[in-house]
Amino acid sequence: MATATNRAPQKELFGHPVGLYILFFTEMWERFSYYGMRAILVLYLVSATTGGNAGLGWTGGEAIALYGWYTMLVYVASIPGGIIADKLLGQKKTVLWGGIILVAGHGILAVEEMWAFYTGLLLIIVGVGMLKPNISTMVGGLYKEGDIRRDKGFTIFYIGINLGAFLSSLIVGYVGENIGWHYGFGLAGIAMALGLIVYWWGQKYLINVGNLLSKVERSEGASLSNMFSELLKSPLQLVITSVLMIGSIYVLIAESIPFGLLFIFLTLVVALMLMVYKDLTTQVMKDRYVVMILSFLLVVVFWGAFEQAGGLMNIYAADKTDRTLSFSLPLIGNEVPATWFQSLNAMFIIIFGVIIANFWAKRKLKNKEASSIFKMSTGVIIMGLGFLFMAIAAKEYTAFESKSAMYWLVLAYLLHTIGELCSSPVALSFITKLAPVKYASLMMGVYFAATGLGNKMAGLIGEFSQGEPATVQLSTEGSDVANRLQLNDTILQNKNDFTFNGFVYLENNELAVTNMESETPVMGLIEFENENQKLEIVENLKEEGVTAQDPYHVMLNFRQEEDKVGYYGDFVIEEVQTQLEFRTFIGITIFTTIFGLIVIFMLKPLKRLTHGAEDNEREMLEQEQYEIADTERNRKNS
Repeated sequence: MATATNRAPQKELFGHPVGLYILFFTEMWERFSYYGMRAILVLYLVSATTGGNAGLGWTGGEAIALYGWYTMLVYVASIPGGIIADKLLGQKKTVLWGGIILVAGHGILAVEEMWAFYTGLLLIIVGVGMLKPNISTMVGGLYKEGDIRRDKGFTIFYIGINLGAFLSSLIVGYVGENIGWHYGFGLAGIAMALGLIVYWWGQKYLINVGNLLSKVERSEGASLSNMFSELLKSPLQLVITSVLMIGSIYVLIAESIPFGLLFIFLTLVVALMLMVYKDLTTQVMKDRYVVMILSFLLVVVFWGAFEQAGGLMNIYAADKTDRTLSFSLPLIGNEVPATWFQSLNAMFIIIFGVIIANFWAKRKLKNKEASSIFKMSTGVIIMGLGFLFMAIAAKEYTAFESKSAMYWLVLAYLLHTIGELCSSPVALSFITKLAPVKYASLMMGVYFAATGLGNKMAGLIGEFSQGEPATVQLSTEGSDVANRLQLNDTILQNKNDFTFNGFVYLENNELAVTNMESETPVMGLIEFENENQKLEIVENLKEEGVTAQDPYHVMLNFRQEEDKVGYYGDFVIEEVQTQLEFRTFIGITIFTTIFGLIVIFMLKPLKRLTHGAEDNEREMLEQEQYEIADTERNRKNS
């Protein structure tokens, strides 16, 4: 992080530098744009391709997969974003250019074309990668080392993030669901433009932070080219990197190009981290670095579970939650928009943010356990326990008959929020305490890359919870097709997408599907693309003993595909799907609880490795800071 040689005292407001509030409002509008787009992204992807507010008609699994890749890349881009700040532009200018690119990205998303959709996502990935790690590092730069206000400053900053997220879920969510998805995307772009204006206006309060290091300081800083060239001279690090790279290339060639590229990137990150460790000059720095790496693992686990909010839990709110109210509200009537549930997390953070920060501060002053590792581990456990409420919701849901109550989602988001407040803002502050100075922005970038990896894990977990639906083709020959499916004739004539709900069971060991209302057989109208998938369904129904007297429920989402003739649909058995989701929620709870407890069990040796990085925090007045700094400069000059 850069510091000015003759640093002028910073103006303060409510006990914190005014620059904190400039960064607060900049990030608030940036997060408004990001979380607004995030709130509607998956719902846009799974919405039917026809109708008044058409989407892309993807399956839930496909939508969550893209969501996982997108949210991962958004944060992985923080690594090059940190490097650009350290070596080329400085944090302040990198944040500015990131904001400009974000405005362009959100604006392009408002265009109703597929090229615009993917181009917009790409620009948002680049923009967030430049802005996110550097604005967070600038917050840390407002406080001197050891200043106890740093954690509170990050918590205030975090409240700004979630104020934007809260407003965006309500406003962009409503606009996207009720007026048009692309209007929602465009509104997110306007919000980012407001953030950019605030940041530009507030430059006078950010004079002392985020500046580009001098040539001498940059030459003393981390050089990626030198570090990778040194890798060739380091046998142990070279062997580890080579083994990982060979495995990654195998995945690239034999299994999956996207995952192969991901593993290659992660291998390069591992190599970089190994060389950073080797470059550290003291044992204290190395020990702290090890603890920081463990904190990154906590980050991956936390966000791998937490980010079900934008994917699986978003779809669950839309499709399986009873969102009706006993009264009407302006604009929305008596049904709560699915996207509004994502505002709960942000609302709870605004309500409980300072309360939980003060709780931990009081514990620390009373000499009770309040280390960052303990807070983060506790947060992982509390967040994981929130999925117990989602498991209860899954048990309460009955296909097409009784949806789960809204309060299970509310309770889940409440525990997720408490866990997040214990973990995430603390993690940001912890990195700034442990990271070697010349690697500060890079380590913040790695932190956000760990967040991105957690997001990808969330996508993989969400994909698993959706299963792999069998694909069927609908025969539209004959005059009674619409009648047997109980459809309006114009749906087939206009080639509109539609959903069919029915019963599925075994009859004489053969698969049978009937209309739910008329019980008219419709199996003769559908044909499985893959016979093995049909046989697998038959075997599952045999194991469960599903008969005509006690049938399961099936949902088929039919759509016209451009490269195929006729209707194709996804054959989803609701009871099987719900059981998969229940197991996912329980599995997340068990894993996060065990992982958090293991880290707490290792707490004492981990605290020793920090070498007192958090033991001497105290309140500092700005005047004291500059008197100390002036004294040190005078000594150097004498």
